[in-house]
Amino acid sequence: MKQGWAVAFALGNLAGILTSNIALKLSAQATHWSAFLRWQILGNLCGFLGVLCFTGLVRLVPLSVGYGVTAGLGFVLVQVVAARLFFGEDIRPLQWLGVTLIVVGIALIAAGRGRG
Repeated sequence: MKQGWAVAFALGNLAGILTSNIALKLSAQATHWSAFLRWQILGNLCGFLGVLCFTGLVRLVPLSVGYGVTAGLGFVLVQVVAARLFFGEDIRPLQWLGVTLIVVGIALIAAGRGRG
């Protein structure tokens, strides 16, 4: 049961990271103050919900694992899903290498859990 909650909290945190970054980028692109304000509110609300999920996650797993996995995957999601797929930004080969190294690092963090 603990593992199920940890996965749910991690996914909630990642959804909050991704959604808040998309909303804040849309806020930055807004041409009218009302659109700016709406996207700011949504971005900050999603960020807050993500932080609440992160807090639940680190109650269940060590901080080094919870932060390492969510921060790394959050970066990958923002880089690949938000920047590339949602906003159509180019990702250069060196950046793809960085994403790959982050994923390998996350796998090493997860593999090292429970040791030491």
